[in-house]
Amino acid sequence: MPFKAKYVFVSSMDVDPDKEALFHEVYDTEHVPSLLKVPGVHSVQRIDSEPFSVSIGGVEKHVEAESPRHHALYEIDGPHVLTSPEWAAAVEDGRWPSQVRPYTRNRKHTLYKVR
Repeated sequence: MPFKAKYVFVSSMDVDPDKEALFHEVYDTEHVPSLLKVPGVHSVQRIDSEPFSVSIGGVEKHVEAESPRHHALYEIDGPHVLTSPEWAAAVEDGRWPSQVRPYTRNRKHTLYKVR
């Protein structure tokens, strides 16, 4: 499915294994719905890395899943969305900052311009 927005912001992280269930619950039921209310955020898709095999040049190669494992892809209007007061409030909403964020690690953020 093609992207509809001009930018894709990717937030990636690992989470402590004993907090995995809480991480997914809060991300799906609180964090994503809060961020979807931010002006300029059009959609959010969560994905997880997995190991796989691929055939390249007649050779099958096994590729291990790289860290971080969990990713969220946000379709946004532009970089300005990420510094808006609405975004700043949304990322601090609910249980995320106190009950989930402290148990995440290897956090990476990347912004892509859609061509």
